[in-house]
This record gives sequence, C-alpha cells and structure tokens, in this order.
Amino acid sequence: MKYNRLGRTGLYVSELCLGTMTLGGNADAGMWAAIGAVDQSEANRLVARALEQGINFIDTADIYSFGQSERILGQAIRDIGVLRSEIVLATKTGGVMGSKPNDQGASRGHIMDSVQRSLERLQVDHIDLYQIHASDPVTPIDETLRALDDLTRQGIVRYVGVSNWHAGRIGKALGLSAALNATRFETLQAYYSIAGRDVEHELVLLVVEEEMGLLVWSPLAGGLLSGKFGLGAPTEKGARRSTFDFPPVDLNQAWPCIIEMRAIGDARGISVARVALAWLLAKPYVTSVIIGAKRIDQLEDNLGAVNIVLTDEELARLEAVSALPPYYPGWMVNHQDANRRPVPFTPLRSKQRL
Repeated sequence: MKYNRLGRTGLYVSELCLGTMTLGGNADAGMWAAIGAVDQSEANRLVARALEQGINFIDTADIYSFGQSERILGQAIRDIGVLRSEIVLATKTGGVMGSKPNDQGASRGHIMDSVQRSLERLQVDHIDLYQIHASDPVTPIDETLRALDDLTRQGIVRYVGVSNWHAGRIGKALGLSAALNATRFETLQAYYSIAGRDVEHELVLLVVEEEMGLLVWSPLAGGLLSGKFGLGAPTEKGARRSTFDFPPVDLNQAWPCIIEMRAIGDARGISVARVALAWLLAKPYVTSVIIGAKRIDQLEDNLGAVNIVLTDEELARLEAVSALPPYYPGWMVNHQDANRRPVPFTPLRSKQRL
C-alpha cells in the first residue's frame, strides 16, 4: 500500500480509501437499499480487513442512508478497537437530510448543525477531512468558508474539502480563502473512471496547479466496470448497476473499455475491476481511490489492485480506447501551448510506501 500526501498538507493517506456508502441501507431507505444494506457485523469485518491491508483512510457522509453509514462506521471503529490517531476519517455535508428548509446546503447554520450530528454518530471528537458534498447556489461561498474556518480553528475539523463542484467555483473559493486568510479546500472528491474521464477537461488541471488532493469516487462507474456487465460477463443476481443506474455513463464509450480491460485481465489472470482500479492508481495526480464493497470477497479483489502495475503498452491501449473527444478550449490550449511545453507534462505526487 502506498501513502500519498493529502493535497499540500503534511498528512498522508492510503492510495485506496474505504468508502462506506454501502453501510446501513434497508428496505425503507429508498435508493440506499439498492446501493447496499451492510449491517454492523459485516461492516466490522470490512473495516477490520481494510485496516489490516494498510488502508488508513475511510470516507463516509451524513446523507448515506440518512446517517446510518456514519453510525455503523463509528461503532465499527469502536468495536475493532483501533486507535483514533491511526485513521484518517472523512465525512461530508450538504445533501438533503430532512424536509425542513435548512436541512440541506452549505450555509453556516446547516454546517454547524451537521458537524455536531456527524461527531455524535461517528463517536469521535474531531473529523480529519470535512467535505462540502454538493454545490449550493444560494449560500455565498465566503459564508461557507468562514464557517469551515471556524471549525478548523476550534479543532473540530482538521482539513476541509469539496465534492462535485465546477472548476470555476472551486477556483473562486480558493481565491476567497487566500483573501480572507481562511482555511482552504485541500481536496476535491470527484467521479472519475476509465468510462468517465470528464474531470480531465478542467478539474485535473485545477487540482494540479493548486496542489489539491484528488479523491476518486465510483471508480468502477457504479459497478459497470466490475466485470459483471458487457460482452462475455457472468450474470450476478442483485448487481447494483442493474437496480440503480448511476452515475450516468455513455455505454458506447464504456463497452469498448470493458472489452479491452477484460483482455488485459484475462492475460494477467485478474479481474476487470482490478484493471480499472490499476488504471486510476497509475495517474500521478490521483491521491486516493475510494472503494466500496458489500461483501468481503469484493473488498479483497479491490485491495489486490495496489499490486497491479500496468505496462506502458497496456496503459497505451487503455488510454486509446477511452480517449475523450476534443473539446474547447482544450484543443486550442494544447495547440497554443505546444511550443511552451516541449515535453509531456507529468505532475508529481509525494508518496511513501510503508
């Protein structure tokens, strides 16, 4: 397991992060029931195994099963008996948590209420990485930043991040943080997979230039890249993608990727999922890839991705089959920058193998 710097901070996190969106869903939980219904006993097994294999980074959110994921995760950490200092614990706020007008968003009021509830559910006295989960077009960005700054100064939150924002809005937030001398977003949590490379248009350039950590959610495109779908795939009853079709994927783009990954996987004797994860782990600007599982065998397979080093030839095949179409201003920028960047630009990340 490698450990990468979290943005420009001095904190190191494992290159794989345990995602806990599968914890707590039940028949009354709407879409969360389709994503996962992992109970306390199985959650304890999953968290313990992840920690045994070197994962020190765990991500959740208040909205996952409306607080049940945080509650189960907090109890799992207590049941396992791991030292709090050995875990980098991340959670998020901003989603709809109730029917009242202030039960969502990134206002000072909602943030202050939400963080206290998350601390109670997780049974901890601080959160290592507190992330704004969704864009809020109503609340001024400076209000959000000042609230987060207060939390970091109080020690309730140690670092802050953002998820699912446009590049321009993140850039504005970073500028305001500097102007206000307030804590800044150190990470971006974004959807990224070989079947969905949209982050490469603008967001990757932003996180590289601003030294933000890039945390990848849904690296298997909601299970589409697990190997259970596509030509030659075995059928599995209850596969998540068959009941909860998210995130949106262009299947005309995805199927060729799956075919190529299956060919590479078959040649190596590994799963399609491991190939998909290894492709992301090879990206120098990716800090950590968030993996989720309903069962221990799924977790074991995903953990094996850290031992897969794709060859230059394999990476070239995967890059070619998944290439994004030209877009503006990208194609014009690349044309005009050609003489200013004579060699391929490869952003570096500080990493350690422990």
